[in-house]
Amino acid sequence: MIRVLLVDDEELVRTGLRMILDAEPDLTVVGDAADGVDALARLPELTPDVVLMDIRMPRMDGLEATQRIVAQSDAKVVMLTTFDLDEHVYAALAAGASGFLLKDAPATHLVHAIQVAARGDALLAPSVTRRLIARFAERHTPVPPQLPADLTPREIEVLSLLAEGLSNAEIAERLVVGEATIKTHVARVLAKLGVRDRVQAVVLAYRSGLVS
Repeated sequence: MIRVLLVDDEELVRTGLRMILDAEPDLTVVGDAADGVDALARLPELTPDVVLMDIRMPRMDGLEATQRIVAQSDAKVVMLTTFDLDEHVYAALAAGASGFLLKDAPATHLVHAIQVAARGDALLAPSVTRRLIARFAERHTPVPPQLPADLTPREIEVLSLLAEGLSNAEIAERLVVGEATIKTHVARVLAKLGVRDRVQAVVLAYRSGLVS
């Protein structure tokens, strides 16, 4: 069962999200909060696996709240945004968000985003393209970072395919290996890069110049 915390300053939005998520057999909404301050206060008590976080809120917005949640817990944060090219998307990547979802996305996309975030296979909204991540990398890289020297050629290949937005199954098909093997490679890549999830790995791939 995936434990979800809803954070949005609009009660109607929180109510609608709760109705959608509680209808899923593998999801349970453990609580909600009206802003980042409330979310942080309830975090130790609720211990969510995934936090569904609005960006614009009073008192403490979703960006600062995400930074603090990532620093204090293992919870994954999926950001809710109104515009797919919102400037806040760049800041949210830097804050440690595991994924993005547009507020007008279908309910099935919402459920899927939470499920994949919970297992570490974080995804971006379909409209948040490779170009968006590349633009983030350009804006936030005064000195491009170096990839770890101990990445094997196969791990570099897997990282490149992650940057193309491929799933584990798609990477396995491309490389003609089992999906379990790819899961192992991905786990090793994340560990060597020192990042929490695939989104951060993809950002680092762009920033390092591995892909462009």
